[in-house]
Parts: sequence; C-alpha cells; structure tokens
Amino acid sequence: MAIDELLSHPLGMMLGYFSVAVLELIVFLSCFELVTRYKCWEEIKRGNVSVAMATGGKMFGICNVLRFAMEAKSSVYDTMIWSFVGFLLLLAAYFLFEFLTPVFSIDQQIKEDNRAVGLISMIISISLSYVIGASVT
Repeated sequence: MAIDELLSHPLGMMLGYFSVAVLELIVFLSCFELVTRYKCWEEIKRGNVSVAMATGGKMFGICNVLRFAMEAKSSVYDTMIWSFVGFLLLLAAYFLFEFLTPVFSIDQQIKEDNRAVGLISMIISISLSYVIGASVT
C-alpha cells in the first residue's frame, strides 16, 4: 500500500502524525463545541478569556493525549485508535466536572467569563490528559 510505504520513511511518518494531529484536533474540538452551551469561537472573538482558557486546556489535553499515543504505539493507525479513546475519556471528564459541580453550571460560568472557573476547567483538562496519556503507554 502506498500510504504504508510513505509512513515507513521518517519524514512521511512525521507528516502522517502531523496530519492526524491536525485532523483530530479539528474533529475533537468540534465535538466539544457541540456539547458546550456556548459557541467557543464566538466567545473568544468577543474577548471571553474564560472560554479561551477552557478551550486552550481542551486543545492542550487533546494534543497531549495524542503525544502519549504517538510515543507508545507502533503505527499511525494505533495512535489514531488510542488518541480517540483518550479523547472519549477527556469528554467523560468534561461531563463529570459539570455533574460534580451542582452548585452552578460550569458552562454558564465560563460563558459569563468567570475566570476562576475557566482556569479550573483548563487545569482539569491538562491534568487529566497526563493521567490518560500515561495509561495509554
């Protein structure tokens, strides 16, 4: 197969991993956009720092899990599978964070630019990406 031959070369493998990373980042961020109660990029455009922090944490989390999957697995295909599993765990963590904070709505607070909540959301995404990534290896 031509793709397997391309991926056998170090430059081809780098391009393959990079392409997968960009594609997964777009797809996974789109999934997060569907489940949040605000429009990330509209809020960021308006200057909402809390949304920027929460979204940045999600981006870092997705890429960090992907990094661990790249380091641990033998092929681009394995990386795609394990990074998808890692994304599902990050998504589950997002829902748990909302569920375990019944005093107020996380999404509503982030939309209202509560920076303390945005920061905690970012730190949770980043922190859990290390735990998820370590379990992938």
